[in-house]
Amino acid sequence: MSKVKYKFNKKALTFDRVQTTFKKRLLYLFTHLSTGVVFAVAVLLLAFNFVDSRKMKAQKREIEQLNLQYSLLNGQLQLVTKVIRNLQDRDDNIYRVIFEAEPVPGSLREAGIGGIDRYENLKGYTNEDLVVETSKKIDAILGQLHAQSKSFDDVFTMAKNKEQMLSCIPAIQPVKNNDLRRTGSYFGTRMDPFYKVRKFHEGMDFTAAVGTEVYATGNGTVDFAGRDGTGGFGNEIIIDHGYTYRTVYAHLSRIFVKEGQKIQRGQVIGYVGNTGKSTSPHLHYEVRKNMVALDPVYFFFNDISPEQFQMMLELSQQPSQTMD
Repeated sequence: MSKVKYKFNKKALTFDRVQTTFKKRLLYLFTHLSTGVVFAVAVLLLAFNFVDSRKMKAQKREIEQLNLQYSLLNGQLQLVTKVIRNLQDRDDNIYRVIFEAEPVPGSLREAGIGGIDRYENLKGYTNEDLVVETSKKIDAILGQLHAQSKSFDDVFTMAKNKEQMLSCIPAIQPVKNNDLRRTGSYFGTRMDPFYKVRKFHEGMDFTAAVGTEVYATGNGTVDFAGRDGTGGFGNEIIIDHGYTYRTVYAHLSRIFVKEGQKIQRGQVIGYVGNTGKSTSPHLHYEVRKNMVALDPVYFFFNDISPEQFQMMLELSQQPSQTMD
């Protein structure tokens, strides 16, 4: 039963019964209902925009965790990149230097992974920049690892052939010279005995009597054996040792090998002589790499001591006259 309402009449000083119509009651109900709906909507909007639900809180924690994981992953990728750079540096400047191989070109090391736009499916998300950049770093690392793996395969092959390479590279003196007394002239700018001018001497001269044995300084194949075309070197032997190395033996009195013959280090290939442009019996000896003459003193490491090597270096700095 609804309550009866009264209103105080100031003029009559009495309480008059309030007569409420259905229309007023309906308006009253609608007003209160509208106010409640507006208040509820306002509360819901505030809740959705400023108060996180348990599910949203869990999702935010998951996103924060993923961002942290991406950050850690990028840090690890930077460490991996540094390790790869270190491997590349060792490969180019240590391993390949040991085997006298050319460094791997940077264009091969930095070659990317193909694809018109392999990252298209990663775009359109909130953190697309982070995801795409991380994917690019991973692809770059994979490309560098592939190139490094191929390079190490080459180094492994070269390592297996190292024994053969060491047996081919010149490593002994071409005549017996244990006391170093047979060294007549060294590599470098010297006085020409015929023209009395300073010229660059591309080898070393070893004084010895005619008929003294001459030894091959490394394994190889005879590239030339005969009379020098210009006449300056007289009877001459050139041995191709492979790996871009060659040795020259000049002014010989006799030659015991022929072109195309396989030669072993220490094998007698001829006799010291006095043929060609020569002031006295001696052997002119050269070491060439890529057709460029090198100082032979650095290629006697198999049969001289460190002290003898140091002595040779000191003697090579003194002025002298060549014997051819």
